[in-house]
Amino acid sequence: MKINKGIIALVVGTTVMSGCASIVSQSNWPVAIKSTPEASAFTITNQKGEKIHTGTTPATVNLPSGAGFFDGETYTLHFTKDGFQEKTATLDTRLNGWYFGNLIFGGIIGILIIDPATGAMFKLPETFSADLTAQFSSIGPSSTEFKIISLNNVPQELRSQLILVK
Repeated sequence: MKINKGIIALVVGTTVMSGCASIVSQSNWPVAIKSTPEASAFTITNQKGEKIHTGTTPATVNLPSGAGFFDGETYTLHFTKDGFQEKTATLDTRLNGWYFGNLIFGGIIGILIIDPATGAMFKLPETFSADLTAQFSSIGPSSTEFKIISLNNVPQELRSQLILVK
């Protein structure tokens, strides 16, 4: 049985010159963005402050996991919806388990060059969810809005300021 040396060299070269996470995994991850309540507007910015995406929940956004050599990306998500307090949250990468496959498949080139350069050594979660808090208007001297409310909802200390309307 004669084995072609060229094929062996090609297989060995491919294995040595590529990173495991780059082979088996990916550098861009689909992240499902959700919120409670739904239909909240959101903006995603990267760690450089660049706006990456704007949309409305629920949505799925493809995000790169790498921000540079040996640097995982960190995203800031800002949620807004009328009647709710704005919310800002952080979406961070974590080490991809396939990165350690370089010990078997990718070798030192995969560990030190390929996966760190492509961002494949990092991964993002499949889903990201934010819970927005409903806004409550204040009742008191600083409020400039006209509201009709039940007497039971007026604080005791403000009842002396009420004016009877006939």
